[in-house]
Amino acid sequence: MAKGYWVSVYPAISDPEILTAYNKLAGPAVRAAGGSVLSRGGRVVAHELGITQRVVLIEFDSFEQAVTAYESEAYQKALVALPDGFKRDFRIVEGID
Repeated sequence: MAKGYWVSVYPAISDPEILTAYNKLAGPAVRAAGGSVLSRGGRVVAHELGITQRVVLIEFDSFEQAVTAYESEAYQKALVALPDGFKRDFRIVEGID
């Protein structure tokens, strides 16, 4: 079965502290849904467009599990905590068997 991944890219974060409320809710929601954080804002070497913003990569045992985790009540509460005007590029992608 192919794994599922959450991929988030944050175009700009002027104040990292604004994510505090979201992170306090999102972390436990992701772990409860079986997600494992593989990368969270570490070093980036950018090519092509040169985008070096924060990237978060979370792995789930299956694509379906990743979708269910996003739709869960716990994670939806975390989304509400994101500040107004906050932008990110979020995708759920299926891995290769």
